[in-house]
Amino acid sequence: TGPNTAGLSQQWCKDVTLDPETAHLELILSDDRKSVRRGGKKLSLSLFDNPKRFNTSPLVLGVQAFSTGRRYWEVQVGDKTEWGLGLCRESASRKGTVVLSPQNGYWVLRLQSGGKYEALTSPLTSLHLSVRPRRVGIFLDYEAGDITFYNVTDRDHIYTFTDQFSGPLRPLFFPGASAGGKNAEPLVISWVRDTEGSGCILL
Repeated sequence: TGPNTAGLSQQWCKDVTLDPETAHLELILSDDRKSVRRGGKKLSLSLFDNPKRFNTSPLVLGVQAFSTGRRYWEVQVGDKTEWGLGLCRESASRKGTVVLSPQNGYWVLRLQSGGKYEALTSPLTSLHLSVRPRRVGIFLDYEAGDITFYNVTDRDHIYTFTDQFSGPLRPLFFPGASAGGKNAEPLVISWVRDTEGSGCILL
């Protein structure tokens, strides 16, 4: 199952913030760029839309890009009924309908609105979790080619993608549909606080 989340968070934790330039226009980011939720309205795209932005899929990336080493961060999913978390290749397509799969440069874990957890492989990998995660840990080991997801709630391993990476990877967030307010809760990225001499802690 790999190392426990407490050890990962202390040794490899990375502060992640959201990049508004990549955010689909239906997404609402907090002022501190640490949380994202789905907005209620459909917005028309401007002719001068940012080329970095997802224009069809309601996704947003983190500012940080990783092309070496090990990194760990946590995201609070709470009681959300639909969400997706993972990483994508910096160069992956963001225009039109985006098919989230490793072949297209996306490594994503998803909770579907019916309560089904899946790793977005091709074909899909169904996952059976004994405890519903309220917080998810994501650990990237770039050189090993591993992206591992942990259920921080019960400190259990959820799934590991193994691949060969090329170029920078960026954290990816999908808050899901608002579902008439039932899934309005935001995805919240944990804050990182450095502690002198002993790594860092996630808040």
